[in-house]
Amino acid sequence: MEKALVIGGSNGVGLAIVDNLINRGFLVEILDIRHPEVGILPEDKFNYQYCDLLDLDEELITAFAADDEIKLLMITAGFGRVADFEFFHTAEIKNMMTVNATSTLRILRLFYDRIKSNDIFLCGVMGSISGFISSPMAAVYAASKAAVCRCIESVNIELEASGTKNRILNVSPASFKGSSFYGGHNQLDLLKGLAEDIVEHILASDCLFIPQYEEIFKGVIERYNHDPHEYGLYSYQYKKASGRAMNEKRVVIGYLSGTFDLFHVGHLNLLQRAKKQCDYLIVGVHDSGEWKGKETFIPLAERKQIVAACKYVDKVVDAEVEDSTAWEKLHFDRLFVGSDYQGTDRFKRYEAFFADKQVRIIYLPYTLSTSSTQIRQAIRDRYKSGS
Repeated sequence: MEKALVIGGSNGVGLAIVDNLINRGFLVEILDIRHPEVGILPEDKFNYQYCDLLDLDEELITAFAADDEIKLLMITAGFGRVADFEFFHTAEIKNMMTVNATSTLRILRLFYDRIKSNDIFLCGVMGSISGFISSPMAAVYAASKAAVCRCIESVNIELEASGTKNRILNVSPASFKGSSFYGGHNQLDLLKGLAEDIVEHILASDCLFIPQYEEIFKGVIERYNHDPHEYGLYSYQYKKASGRAMNEKRVVIGYLSGTFDLFHVGHLNLLQRAKKQCDYLIVGVHDSGEWKGKETFIPLAERKQIVAACKYVDKVVDAEVEDSTAWEKLHFDRLFVGSDYQGTDRFKRYEAFFADKQVRIIYLPYTLSTSSTQIRQAIRDRYKSGS
């Protein structure tokens, strides 16, 4: 049985495409951050694996690229929102560009030997009409999709020059009904026609498909090309009047503090677990371990460098003695700490302090196999023994 890989296939148009491919006889591999809703798809016709494009697992993608039974790749994962640029935190900009553009291009590169080969390989990517025209109040989303659209257009020329008949389909719709993209619910009956059209264009190895092009978007693009500024003003006013603007904070800021002396896997696990529960992780590093009655071996500046080099950390600051004081400066939404502090007088005091500030205290399990205390003791024992 031929297989297809759909990245982002658990929701919206991706889910509708999976359903269409199953009906065409494909066994579909779904990569997504969540499992498809139970009962929508026949359980024996698809396999699901977790995949987060914010932290792309290249080994997983490479393994799928090496699977000769996979004959079709479709990437539909992505997110965006309508809001003025001033309401986007830098973390949201980074995340949107990573999911919508950077990880998408990385996946295409990992599959490129298959795409460029003389054997038939079918491929499609969800772009957006926003990638072709001015889109105020969706500037970050438009930037991410413009990157994808221009890359696909350019790479398809390279593919043509190489002699292969394979192409990457750029599917660039506007908004459509039946998707959870704008906070709604998946309704496959409203998406089946669009999914059918997308798959037909993939099977034909087309380069571009803009749904409702002749009816609507040919005129839209012509209008934009005639006077981009005038069109941009119209687009801005239309979005303002539509009531779709989400001019609000969307980023969850997390904070944790520690000494981070003799950095080890327990520290790494703590940072990773924290980052999974926030968008922007700030880490405070204490100048010494005296507050816990422990000495430090590594200077503060070096410990801060080590922590800052971790991919899960967005910002490093000097830790305050009290995390409540740190909140007054950083206004984080979540405070992370090791589970061994739960129930202590200090954190009972913090729980009372943060109760009316919309801050969640999250207790994370420590890695029991390794600790700085164990490493310090091993160093002392070795030093004493003279070995």
